[in-house]
Amino acid sequence: QLHLVESGGGLVQFGGSLRLSCAASGSDYFSMCWFRQAPGKERETVSCLQVFDGTTSYSDSVKGRFTISGDNTKNTVYLEMKNLKPEDTGVYTCAASNRILDARAMSDPIWYDYWGQGTQVTVSS
Repeated sequence: QLHLVESGGGLVQFGGSLRLSCAASGSDYFSMCWFRQAPGKERETVSCLQVFDGTTSYSDSVKGRFTISGDNTKNTVYLEMKNLKPEDTGVYTCAASNRILDARAMSDPIWYDYWGQGTQVTVSS
């Protein structure tokens, strides 16, 4: 059973930066994504990483501002967020899959069986 724990959320001003971490334990995984959900909005796939080949994906809303990376020695995936905007506010949750997914499937939450508890990110204007 894969267990995920997020950290790094918090309150930051417009234009600020945060780094989220998702530490995995208990089992191997091939893909990990960060999802976010703002109050009253649907869950959005923010960014994903295929840990075995380094393939990444980003939503258009964060492309150029966010960077996903992994440290296999620590079984941790990071989401570096820069130039944060109020619309980035939400609960950020990491999820992992032990399936080998193609580029299109990689961003679909339906394929992710293991989820963290989420961490709140609030960007003030």
